[in-house]
Amino acid sequence: MSGKAEPRTTGEGTTSRTRLDRGRGALGPALELIHTGRAPTRAVLTAELGVTRATAGAVAAELEALGLIRVDARPGAAAGSQGRPSHRLTVAEDGPVALAAQVHADGFRAALVGLGGRIVATAPGCETVDADPAKVLGSVVEAGADLLRTTGRRCVGAGLAVPSAVADPDGLALNPLHLAWPVGAPVRRIFAECLRAAGIPGQAFAANDVNLAALAEHRHGAGRGARDLLCVATGHRGVGGALVLDGRLHTGSSGLALEVGHLTVNPQGRPCHCGSRGCLDVEADPLALLVEAGRDPGPEMSLLQQADDLLRNHYADPAVRTAAETLIDRLGLGLAGLVNILNPDRVILGGLHRTLFEAAPDRLRAVVAARSLWGQSGGVPLLACTLDHNSLVGAAELAWQPVLDDPLGSLAPQP
Repeated sequence: MSGKAEPRTTGEGTTSRTRLDRGRGALGPALELIHTGRAPTRAVLTAELGVTRATAGAVAAELEALGLIRVDARPGAAAGSQGRPSHRLTVAEDGPVALAAQVHADGFRAALVGLGGRIVATAPGCETVDADPAKVLGSVVEAGADLLRTTGRRCVGAGLAVPSAVADPDGLALNPLHLAWPVGAPVRRIFAECLRAAGIPGQAFAANDVNLAALAEHRHGAGRGARDLLCVATGHRGVGGALVLDGRLHTGSSGLALEVGHLTVNPQGRPCHCGSRGCLDVEADPLALLVEAGRDPGPEMSLLQQADDLLRNHYADPAVRTAAETLIDRLGLGLAGLVNILNPDRVILGGLHRTLFEAAPDRLRAVVAARSLWGQSGGVPLLACTLDHNSLVGAAELAWQPVLDDPLGSLAPQP
């Protein structure tokens, strides 16, 4: 009996390896499907990849062997379903992580983010930002290194979100106006040097915070399923925009596309840092709301927190309501112009813009519809962003991308 069993086992192993060899090019696409929630079962994975069920099984088994996903060995059939139930596929909760960091006008935060956009651990946020980017990024990496030591997780790389256009391929922060950093600060290089000094493996990436928020929302949040996704958001200061086309960020020829903060929405308005007046950047951000409402910004919390609290808890105050409506009208004017130019199939709003939209959704939709050709011909869906800390999640997406492109090459043990 045992003599007959051994050849069969060897043959099955050879067949499995052959299936995996045929499907090796599908490892990355398969991981991305599971990572974004588009392949919750092996049956869906098989259909999406266009491979045989056996090949899909071999691909899933290899991703599980790499510690990236889990395959449910005892699948349960849904009520009323017919046929053999399919194995469920989920990201590994104890798998590798990416180090994600965000620097903004009111501080910085570091986190570990797993596949599926799951924030695994966060470090206490810092509420001050030094004028020297090397000091700030050194502190960010130190906080991330502490998280990695505490959790014992394997790190695949690190991503950094900053409130500035970041030029490709050099990783220079070209307009970090709200950070008092020098123009053209080489943030990617500094970040990479800090990571190497801390012994953290993997590549280092840096990009604009709203670009990264849009990427995260497209893969895991309100933008999922959109083909041409426009994201407009205001964080702690200023206004940013991003465009995702066919699943990829559109950053232009050198990483500077969609600087929507410098659209003029009030020609006689406030002076802007760019030299113009009445830009969206200074007419529809947290400071603008506080000023419009006649409130003096205090030092006890960030401008974003103060503005958000004003809208959520004091909207019945006539001065607050009037200020909110003024910002909504200006935001709507800017969105209408963008919709006319870009013709997105969905617009998502983040930061304070999400709170403004939630306070008066019909008003914002009406302004955009009245001012845009596409709005008048049927409307463009306006939605609030749904992810907390979406810029952090997006920063992690940058670090995860090499793994999504080539899981085996990125994570297989080195000889």
